[in-house]
Amino acid sequence: MADDEALIDDPRDGPRADDDAGRPDDRVDDERHDADNRLKPAYVRAVVEAIEGGERARAYALVEPLHPADVADLFELLDAEQRPLLAAAITDLMSGDVIAELNDHVRDDMIEALAPEAVAEIVEQLETDDAVQLIEDLEPAEQAAILAEMEPEDRAAIESALAYPEETAGRLMSREFVAVPEHLTVGDLIDYLRDANAVHLPTEFWEVFVVDPAHHPVGTCQLSWILRTPRNIALSDVMKRDQTLIPVTMDQEEVGNMFQKYALISAAVVDESGRLVGQMTVDDVVHIISEEAGEDVLLLSGAGDGDINEPIRDAYTARVRWLIANLGTAVVASAIIAMFGAAIEELVALAVLMPIVASIGGNAGTQTMAVTVRAIAMNQLTRANTRRMLWREMRVALLNGATVAVLIGLAVAVLFTTQLGGVIAAAMMINIVVAGLAGVVVPVLFERLDQDPAVASSVFVTMITDSMGFLAFLGLAVAAGLGG
Repeated sequence: MADDEALIDDPRDGPRADDDAGRPDDRVDDERHDADNRLKPAYVRAVVEAIEGGERARAYALVEPLHPADVADLFELLDAEQRPLLAAAITDLMSGDVIAELNDHVRDDMIEALAPEAVAEIVEQLETDDAVQLIEDLEPAEQAAILAEMEPEDRAAIESALAYPEETAGRLMSREFVAVPEHLTVGDLIDYLRDANAVHLPTEFWEVFVVDPAHHPVGTCQLSWILRTPRNIALSDVMKRDQTLIPVTMDQEEVGNMFQKYALISAAVVDESGRLVGQMTVDDVVHIISEEAGEDVLLLSGAGDGDINEPIRDAYTARVRWLIANLGTAVVASAIIAMFGAAIEELVALAVLMPIVASIGGNAGTQTMAVTVRAIAMNQLTRANTRRMLWREMRVALLNGATVAVLIGLAVAVLFTTQLGGVIAAAMMINIVVAGLAGVVVPVLFERLDQDPAVASSVFVTMITDSMGFLAFLGLAVAAGLGG
């Protein structure tokens, strides 16, 4: 360990709270986290040695300076059997902030290892939206046991959130917000916000919602406006009446699109009757955008969650079904090749060149499909502009096809024959145009059928481009009298 320990720098220059168990030895100073090189291998090895050696005080001293997000990352870097050992060594550091930052699969394992009363204590430390994310994937019996240990007010808020569908604004919104009546003046609002007895106010907020007597939002006031406006001015004169309202049933992907489109910091969430019931803030939306973007990429590849902490059985189940589907589409392409077996035997050059046509067509289809799926996800592609999108991509495909066809045609003409060069150029042109068509039509068709266009589009687009590539090239070769 001596060489490894020398590589670890102190994470910060400031003082650190002393460990009640005592300072094991001076190695701790040299084994801490480096703030500029987070969780270096040497540091992780030092933590592992401490917990496996039963040195809980040393492990605590190593982990104590870390930010909660870094503690969560540390858990994810450890093996599954090492995580409970670390949790036992740093019990006092296992705050709700750490649990909230954990990877979903790691967090589920940690929660299952804790008693319901311990989980309830952690949940009560969190904002409602974070608490819901923590327990929403648990089994109903586990949820009930945890909720039974919570305070009635906290339990009611979480039960209300769980009543909404997953990945909707109602499930994800924060129920901690500031709402005031519109008859107040700026001075009244400032006094209210500074009232030490107003314990129900959230600790952090950027915007104050103004509501009417029916609790419908009628405007918003940013804190900067409030602080810069004279006290005697009425809120109704300074508030912004135009606001973006989010229905509780809105899908989280649409929420993310709204925040991006309108550059929002926060937005009011309203129920079916238009009453203010919560707010969405940009920090939550950043997670949503990141999650949705990663999800679409992984769905396009058929890789499931794509999480290295995902259980092996779940990863196998998610991936194997698409590999079997690919196997089926490959059989279709092979059947087309078999139809032209005699021609291929006569002219070996056909076997050499036909993978090129299929490969380039597949890449062209994947490019168009990726653009289309993204456009659908971002609400840039709707029924109103589908034809325009299709015509645009067809023009791009024609230009790409002509360029690639000329290049491959000239090369084959030089290496083989002019006739074969013309055949492969024509086949390349056809396949790239078909790929452009399939790259738009297949995702749009899935979206029209209320299916996620990112899930299976790649399988079908690949089948179309491979099959059409082989059919066009071999069919034109036979029609031209090549190979038979």
